[in-house]
Amino acid sequence: MRFGLTILPEHPWSEAAPMWREAEQMGFDHAWTFDHVTWGGLPESPWFAAVPTLAAAAAVTDRIGLGTFVSSPNNHHPVQLMREVLALHDISGGRFLLGIGSGGDIDARILGEDLPLRDRVARFHEFTRLLDRLLTEDHVTADGRFYAARDVRTLPGPVRGDDAGSRVPLVVAANGPRSIDLAVERGDAWMTYGGNADTDEEWWALVAGHSRRVDEALEAAGRQASGFGRYLNLDSAPTFSLTSAAVFEDAVGRAAGLGFTDVITHWPRATEPFRGTRDVLDVVASDVIPRLR
Repeated sequence: MRFGLTILPEHPWSEAAPMWREAEQMGFDHAWTFDHVTWGGLPESPWFAAVPTLAAAAAVTDRIGLGTFVSSPNNHHPVQLMREVLALHDISGGRFLLGIGSGGDIDARILGEDLPLRDRVARFHEFTRLLDRLLTEDHVTADGRFYAARDVRTLPGPVRGDDAGSRVPLVVAANGPRSIDLAVERGDAWMTYGGNADTDEEWWALVAGHSRRVDEALEAAGRQASGFGRYLNLDSAPTFSLTSAAVFEDAVGRAAGLGFTDVITHWPRATEPFRGTRDVLDVVASDVIPRLR
């Protein structure tokens, strides 16, 4: 099992920089930040952009993976995102993790879009396939329903070629069957938040259902499960995973039992969402995670 920690981009860099350093020092394998114009969980909070935040985080860390949680068509064009990915890949020394998803309603509304869910899913599929091409090919031309590209140069890439050491892992967030198929088709890994549930047991039932669907998609595609990452956002469950060390350990055990390779929690905050204490984070990092690796 590998362990991730999300640091929300709500802090000025003078406060955020020590958090990113500490995430690495505490032994987490990867650290993430939300990529939104405005996040619905903290609509009145100060909010900073994900890409420059991760570039700055790369400059104050040496080992830890750094990822977007997640980038979406709501606020990115595939061609421009490709350029940002190449920069983050280079600045971080190959530590960047590209998390992508269909995105939420708030960013779309702020940017003046009002697509029905079916069209948003279709746009995400087109976005993902074009982005994957941009990260594996050069001189890319495409004419789609939502995006066009004209002989796009991808220098200094491509960076998702045969050399595994140079690949930018594409982590595709998906819950629905079609998007899970897309994650298996195009992604290096799959990510899920499970879904909305009133109880922890209901939430874990959703997660288990999604995991079974991934198993089926991998089998149908003839793809080996052993080379495909599975990331679970623990903190979409009703109970925050860092409520206590025991809660975190139980959640990791259940995730492992469902075949997840990676779990992600959030830096605890003084107020909701993700309300918790630094003491629990320290115990999890110093005691629980080393025992569960």
